[in-house]
Amino acid sequence: MAQNIYPIFEKMLQREDRETLLNQKGIMIWFTGLSGSGKSTLAIALERELHQKGILCRILDGDNIRSGINNNLGFSEADRTENIRRIAEVAKLFVDCGIVTLAAFISPTNAIRQMAAEIIGKEDFLEVYVSTPIEECEKRDVKGLYAKARRGEIKDFTGISSPFEQPESPFITLDTSCQPLEESVKSLMAKIMPRIKNNKQ
Repeated sequence: MAQNIYPIFEKMLQREDRETLLNQKGIMIWFTGLSGSGKSTLAIALERELHQKGILCRILDGDNIRSGINNNLGFSEADRTENIRRIAEVAKLFVDCGIVTLAAFISPTNAIRQMAAEIIGKEDFLEVYVSTPIEECEKRDVKGLYAKARRGEIKDFTGISSPFEQPESPFITLDTSCQPLEESVKSLMAKIMPRIKNNKQ
């Protein structure tokens, strides 16, 4: 089959053309952390702040991915890996369009995040570690998932019956249990804006 595929990439508009049109650089902001750590809350707040500054961005999270492109996947180890792989492939397309893309997924291992970074491009992959302690995550657990996991009703639950590996060298680390949301977003904006609006624009 591969021999019947004829790439047309060189005939298409390039990433630089789209970034010039948008007057911004495409990057991937990948939030990782335990369930309930504040990943989605941070991503949503950051999206709004970027939007107010005229930055085109898009959030990818479990709701809009699991109900669509990945609705045929379960939660086995293989399916979780495939879930992240597909997310990374979709994110790569967004980033190539010059869009600031935000992903909020537990993505519990360094290997799985490394895979995502390699697909998207390490130079575009900014890993945000939301390091909120598990005790705080459990307090916020309105769905009772941690309690179910501790009772053995949910298998392979990250942080309880399945490990979470801390990122080895994250772009930034945020603990939402000791820093207000506004301060966390301010810290993020200070670090990512130079990557979105560089001196060439």
